[in-house]
Amino acid sequence: MQGAFAEHVRALEKAGARTRLIRTQEDLEGVDGIVLPGGESTTMTMLMERVGLLEPLRDAIQRGLATLATCAGMIVLARDITDGMGGQRGLGLLDVGVRRNGYGRQVDSFEAQLHIDGLDGKTFPGVFIRAPLVERTGDVEVIASYDHHPVAVRQGRIVALCFHPELSGDLRLHREFVRMAGAKN
Repeated sequence: MQGAFAEHVRALEKAGARTRLIRTQEDLEGVDGIVLPGGESTTMTMLMERVGLLEPLRDAIQRGLATLATCAGMIVLARDITDGMGGQRGLGLLDVGVRRNGYGRQVDSFEAQLHIDGLDGKTFPGVFIRAPLVERTGDVEVIASYDHHPVAVRQGRIVALCFHPELSGDLRLHREFVRMAGAKN
């Protein structure tokens, strides 16, 4: 609907996936996984509501649709949002509390080498751009942290990241997502 979807498409296709853009409820039929990209979380949610995609997407993810959420995608999935726009409503499926732009504004963007559990032991280049800050975790597995804060979590078939793997040039997380999406519940 909005956000860095083109970069994810390129990374997923290089990782061996067939991709298609999801813009309507009908587009969800038959997909093995979905990426909720970075972008502007309020705009993403409003557009999903406007085209009738918010509830069907929530249902699909609750039923086990493999989901990769990056940056704003994490905000859209979060149960609690601090500093959201008035009346901002998301999917509320990920048991975390996040602060929008918690790492600062665009000028505060940075890259950090991250150790991600289950990702071959080598560091991953996390690209943080107006990234959300995870302030609370519930029933999630923290798979990477930066400066004592979770920056990557897993909850069932959901992987949510505060950073942008599609901008890193490193396909390992996209390959793992393609593998996860191909594995049935």
